[in-house]
This record gives sequence, C-alpha cells and structure tokens, in this order.
Amino acid sequence: MKPAAFTYHRAYDVNDTIAQLAELGPDAKILAGGQSLVAMMNFRLARPSALVDVTRIAGLDYLERDAKGMRIGALTRHRTVETAKLDGFEVLSKAARWIGHYPIRCRGTFGGSIAHGDSTAEWCILAVLLEAQIVLQGPRGRREVPASEFFHGFFMTAAEPDEMIVEVRFPKPAPHAALTEFSQRQGDFAVVAASARLDLAENEILTSRIVLGGVGPQPHVVDVNLAGQPANEETWRAAGESAAAQVDPPSDGHGSSAYRKKLTATLVARALAEAAA
Repeated sequence: MKPAAFTYHRAYDVNDTIAQLAELGPDAKILAGGQSLVAMMNFRLARPSALVDVTRIAGLDYLERDAKGMRIGALTRHRTVETAKLDGFEVLSKAARWIGHYPIRCRGTFGGSIAHGDSTAEWCILAVLLEAQIVLQGPRGRREVPASEFFHGFFMTAAEPDEMIVEVRFPKPAPHAALTEFSQRQGDFAVVAASARLDLAENEILTSRIVLGGVGPQPHVVDVNLAGQPANEETWRAAGESAAAQVDPPSDGHGSSAYRKKLTATLVARALAEAAA
C-alpha cells in the first residue's frame, strides 16, 4: 500500500525541529530511521499530516561513557551499538543482534525505537531494565523522564507532540545483564522477550530485576525478589515460574495467552542464567 498524503520538512538542528513540530501541530511526526514509522504509514496504521526529517542533524549520533554511566544520542544507529565495545554495558551490544535484519539495524535509530514505544522493542525493554533516563527537548526546555514512567501503553509515551528525544542515559554499568526472546522467524518481532539484571557476590544474589516484553501494552517489570538466593538453575526455574504466574498476556495470531505464559517461564530462566554467566 501507499501512505496517505503528507508534507515533508527537513530540520537541521534540534531547535529547528521543535519549532517545526510546534508550527505543524500534533499530527506531525519526526522521521529518523523510518524503519517503524514508514511501514505503519504504508499500511495506513499511521497517517501523520507532516514528517520532519531529522537525519541531517549533526551531533546526535554518539555513544559516550562518563562518571554517570552511558549516554546514547538519539540518532545513534542500532548497528553502531551492536559493534561498539561497551565495557559494563555489553547487554546493549548483544541485544542489538535481536533487532530485525541487517539493513534495519543499519538505518534504525536508538531514539526512534524508544519514541515508537513498542513493548517488544529491545531498547524499550532494556531502558526499563537498566533504569535509564529519557532526555526530551521541547519549547519548554529539556526534561528527563525515567524509562519506567515513559511508556504508557501500545505505542504511547510521555513525550509531548512538540518534544524530541535527544538522548538516553544509562546511570550505571550492568555487567550481569541479559536479554533473550523468541520469535517465529529470525528478525521478526518477539512473541515474548525477557531481560534480567543481577548483582552478585560470589554465588549469592544481592539484587535482581526482571523486565518482560510482549506480555502487555508496555515493558512489564516482574515482582520477583531473588536477594539472598543462590545463583543456580533451581533459582532461575522458580523465578521463571513466578514471573509467568504474574502476567496475563494477550492472545493473537502469533500465540495464545497460555503459550506466552509458558514462553515467559522459559525465557526468564534463560535470561537469568545468561546474566549470571
């Protein structure tokens, strides 16, 4: 199919983007990599009145480590994250391999994925898992929104129509973190995705965090406290069963609710084992 009619605009810096969004109104959308938005437009699932192309903006494509953790610019390509050596944040580069296919990873952007707000998207899940801050810029200046408060539902976020994501900040390294998922074909959207982060002292778990995708309208934080438990297969299996008991996933053409619950149990156990390793 073809997209509905729209007007095309190009922005050359962040302030120009914000000004154009304010002028064009709430039906305008930002075009970055376009790997999600253009597909939705072709199927008439999205009908923006205007597109503001931000691909020419300089200075928003970066990966930077500092005393506060990792900063990722909004226009950083998935492939850049995949091939970078991210000491302490290896989970990001490993998770990038789950994203679509090679051409998609070469064109899609980190900020674009976060802005899209798909509950199965790897960056959305990991932003919640690693307690990232989403940096937005708009007419009222810059603000930071915790990832746990940013995703509001199916493709719904805390960003205002006249705001742009400029950066995502990860506050501290997570050497024991992992993401795994299951899809019907390589490169497809995940039926269920599971991510886990652990803090370990020898073979004992100090803290844990588990976040799921594909079981609801937004990344889902699971209430499983593993503190004080041994880092072994029995703990992972029990945590997976506990996580599955807490979710009520939807049924669709890719799998029933019961099937997704079984996947949840398996994938949570697998993610915890990978994180511990």
